Amino acid sequence: MRVWRVVPAGHQAFDGEGTRPFGSRWVPKGLPAIYTSSTLSLAALEFFVHTDPDLLPAHLVAISADVPDDSIVREIALSGLPRTWRKIPAPAELQALGRSWIVAGKTMVLSVPSVVVPVERNYVLNPAHPEFHRIHTGEAQDFSFDPRMWKGKAGGANR
Repeated sequence: MRVWRVVPAGHQAFDGEGTRPFGSRWVPKGLPAIYTSSTLSLAALEFFVHTDPDLLPAHLVAISADVPDDSIVREIALSGLPRTWRKIPAPAELQALGRSWIVAGKTMVLSVPSVVVPVERNYVLNPAHPEFHRIHTGEAQDFSFDPRMWKGKAGGANR
């Protein structure tokens, strides 16, 4: 399975430390995790919705990673989520699901629906899992957004 990330150039894209200081929708503060997406376009959208146009890094890269086909993936189904799962801030039970997944350590991949496009999937990777070394990352590829995407975001009209 190929997964994708869009990150600032020079960023350690697969160390899991990006979520540790702040936590995220699916992982509580203090635990390492790596958010990836099923496609490059979804990874771009996920980066876009989490970026303030005034703080957009000058140079972005897209990086793929190949998860071995024999890896077991824990999947969180839409039907098992609370009705409020897309709210901001996220309901606490989502972080509880992520915490229990990481602590159990049974799988290195957690499949979750994307809040941006709920019928598509994001994949949370556990860098502490003993099989994590089997994931092979691709070369960083230059990435940029079409400037028209920033027209509706505050501060982005001049991009």
